[in-house]
Amino acid sequence: MITISKWRCSWSLMATIASIVALVSIVHLFLFPVLPSLDSFSVRPVQNSCVPINESLDGRTGHVQGNSRPVLDLEHRFPADLHRAVVYRNAPWKAEIGQWLSGCDAVAKEVSVVETISGSSCKNDCSGQGVCNYELGQCRCFHGFSGEGCSERLNLECNYPKSPELPYGRWVVSICSAHCDPMRAMCFCGEGTKYPNRPTAEACGFQLSLPSQPGAPKLAEWAKPDLDIFTTNRSKLGWCNVDPAEGYANKVKFKEECDCKYDCLSGRFCEVPVQCSCINQCSGHGHCRGGFCQCANGWYGTDCSIPSVTSSVREWPRWLRPAQLDVPDNAHLTGKLVDLNAVVKKKRPLIYVYDLPPKFNSLLLEGRHFKFECVNRLYNDNNATMWTDQLYGAQMALYESILASPHRTLNGEEADFFFAPVLDSCIITRADDAPHLSMEQHMGLRSSLTLEFYRKAYDHIVEHYPYWNRSSGRDHIWSFSWDEGACYAPKEIWNSMMLVHWGNTNSKHKHSTTAYWADNWDKISSDRRGKHPCFDPDKDLVLPAWKLPDVNALSTKLWARPLEKRKTLFYFNGNLGPAYLNGRPEASYSMGIRQKLAEEFGSTPDKAGNLGKQHAENVIVSPLRSESYHEDLASSVFCGVMPGDGWSGRMEDSILQGCIPVVIQDGIYLPYENVLNYESFAVRILEDEIPNLIKILQGFNGTEIENKLTSVQKIWQRFLYRDSMLLEAERQKTAFGYVEDWAVEFLRLTEDDVFATFVQVLHYKLHNDPWRGQQLGSQKKDFGLPQECLTRTS
Repeated sequence: MITISKWRCSWSLMATIASIVALVSIVHLFLFPVLPSLDSFSVRPVQNSCVPINESLDGRTGHVQGNSRPVLDLEHRFPADLHRAVVYRNAPWKAEIGQWLSGCDAVAKEVSVVETISGSSCKNDCSGQGVCNYELGQCRCFHGFSGEGCSERLNLECNYPKSPELPYGRWVVSICSAHCDPMRAMCFCGEGTKYPNRPTAEACGFQLSLPSQPGAPKLAEWAKPDLDIFTTNRSKLGWCNVDPAEGYANKVKFKEECDCKYDCLSGRFCEVPVQCSCINQCSGHGHCRGGFCQCANGWYGTDCSIPSVTSSVREWPRWLRPAQLDVPDNAHLTGKLVDLNAVVKKKRPLIYVYDLPPKFNSLLLEGRHFKFECVNRLYNDNNATMWTDQLYGAQMALYESILASPHRTLNGEEADFFFAPVLDSCIITRADDAPHLSMEQHMGLRSSLTLEFYRKAYDHIVEHYPYWNRSSGRDHIWSFSWDEGACYAPKEIWNSMMLVHWGNTNSKHKHSTTAYWADNWDKISSDRRGKHPCFDPDKDLVLPAWKLPDVNALSTKLWARPLEKRKTLFYFNGNLGPAYLNGRPEASYSMGIRQKLAEEFGSTPDKAGNLGKQHAENVIVSPLRSESYHEDLASSVFCGVMPGDGWSGRMEDSILQGCIPVVIQDGIYLPYENVLNYESFAVRILEDEIPNLIKILQGFNGTEIENKLTSVQKIWQRFLYRDSMLLEAERQKTAFGYVEDWAVEFLRLTEDDVFATFVQVLHYKLHNDPWRGQQLGSQKKDFGLPQECLTRTS
C-alpha cells in the first residue's frame, strides 16, 4: 500500500475544455461541441480553491484500508466564535455544520454520473391530449382528459346538482349561469355572444343586491342569473357583447364585477391573450396551456425539461451538458427505440425529481379559477413578467430551481435525494372551488383533503419506483407551503425531509394554531395522520416564504442602512386581533401573541381608545397599514417576528430590510434556524417575557447591535429566491432580447440565495445523518470528497 498526496482543484479555473464529444441521435451522428455550462444569468458558485488532500490507497481509487483513514480536524481548522457559530460563505452556521461545510463542501469535486435518456412509448402517443412520460411509458393527460391513452373525455361540472330553491346548485367558486366548459369546469359567455370566450366567473353571472351597511360589498343572489350581461343595450350593464374599444371610451356600460379571473387573458375585457403561467415556462420545449406544459415531441416532464431519445442533443438542458453518449452496438439492428446512457459531470448532492401524475401539480395549475393562486408571476399585455405577492409562491420557485439545477439527475441509482413535487399551495387554494374538488368527504377541512393528495402521491411512488422502500423514505423530500406546514402530512411519509415555512415542534403549542377552521388539523384521525409533530429539527428544514421582488428596496439598499439611520428601536406593523378596528375576531389568532404585544406596547389606540401600557415614542406596534412599510423596517433596529394563522412573512420582511428580527413564538423554528446560528443575527424572546421586551432590547450594547446588523447584512440574500428569478430573466431575455429592470438589480447580487442554502444543507445532511452513515458505508459511489470528509458517516 502506498500513501499519495494529491491536489484537487476546480478544473474550470485551470483550463478551457477543448475536446469535442461525439454524441448520437437516433438517426444522425452529431458532433456536439462542449459548451460553457454557465452564462451571465448563472448564480451557481464556482469553486476557486486548490486543496491538498491526503489519501491512503490500496490500488483502488478512494478505497481506504483499516485504521489508516486520515482524520479531518475541523474543530481546530475552523474554530467557532463567541456565539458558537462558524462562518461559511458569509453566513454564520451552527458550529458543526459550518465546520463541515468549510472543510468539505468547499472542496467538493465533480463526479461522473450516467444519465439514462429514455425511449419508452405511450399508448396512441397520448392521443394528442397529453404528454408521454418516456421513462415509465405513461401518459400525463391534460385537464378534461383521462385514460391510458388520454382518449377519454371527462365531464367536469361547474355547478352542484340543482334544487327548486337553487337552480344552479349551492355556491361553489365555479358556479356558472352561462356556458360551462366541462373540460375545465370554467364559466364563459358561450356561443351566441360576440365574445364567447370571455369569462363570466362567479358574481359576474348573477344578480347583485345592495349591502346592508355602507362600505360593505354587494351580495350575490346565487339563485338569480343576471341576463343583462348578455345585453346589446348600451344603457344596461352588459359584458358578453361589450366592444372593448367602446368600453374603454365609456360609450357603453358594463358590469364592474366581471373581470379576467382566469389565466392567459389580460385587458379590462379579457381581450388580450398573454402568456399563461407554467413551471419554468415549459423550458422552451413546449406550449403553456393554462398552467400545464404541452411538450414538443421528444420532451416530457412538468416543465418539458427531460429529453427522450428522439430529442435533439443540441437542445438538451445545461444540467445534461456536456455529455458523452453510450449507444448500444445493436441499436441499429432492433428497429426500436432504445434507452441511451449519457455520462455527465456533476457535483453532489444529486436530486432525482419524480415526474408525478399531473393531478399533483400541472392540473392544479391549469384548472385554477383565480390566476393569482399558487404562482409567483403572471404576464402583462406585453408578456412582460409581473411578479406577484403570493406568499405561497416559494413552492413554485423552489420547484423550478430544482428542475433546472446542475444538481438534478435522472439516475435514481446515483441520486442522493428524491423530490416529490406535490403543490399543496394549489390544493388548498383550489379546495372546493369546483364539484370535482369537493371536500364533502373531508368534513369541510382543506387540511384533510391536502393530506389525501400527499398520501396518493406516496402510493404512486411506492407502486412505480423502487427508491422509497430502500430507505423507508428517509432520503425523500416533500414541500408543504401552507400556514401550518407539515402538520397534516400523512403518517406514511413522515420519515422524509419536510420543507416548510412553519417549524412548530409542538413542544408548547401542541394543537392546530390556525384560527381558520377549514385548515385545522386537530380533527384528522391519527389513523391517517399519525402522531407526529409538525416539525422535526433533526430532519426537516424551514425555508423562507416568497416575497415580491422590490426593485426600489434593492436599488436604494435598504438592507444596508447603518445603525445611526435607524431611529425606531422596535417595529411591528400588522393585524393585532379583535381589540382593534378590522382586527381578526378570533381570540386564538396568532396564539394570542400579537395581542399580548399590543396590550403592552400598542402605539395606535384600540377600539376603546387605549394605547399599550408601556407605549413609547421609539416603539411602533400598530395595525394601521403603512404606506412605506419597507422604509419603516429599514428605519428600525429591531423588528417583531410573530405568527399569524401559522407562519407569517415577518422574518423575511425584517431580514430583507436589514432589521434585526425579534422572534416571539415558543418552540417554533424560523427559516434555517436549525442550521444557521440565530444568536449571531437575531433575538429570541419567550412569550412570557413580552412585558420585558423593551428592557431586554435596551440591554444590548452598541457593539452587540452593530455585530447583529452586520450579520443580517451578510445573510439577507439567503432569504431571496434569486435563482428562480434569474431563470425567468434568462427566459425573457431569450424571448425579447433585453433584460427587464428587476432583472438588472438581481443580476448585481452575488451572495448565496435560498436555493444555494438548500443545496448546502442537503450536502451536509448527506454525510452527517447517522442513517446515511450506515448506507454510505456499503455504497461504492464516488462522492467527490476527500476521504476524511466521509469518515463522519461510517
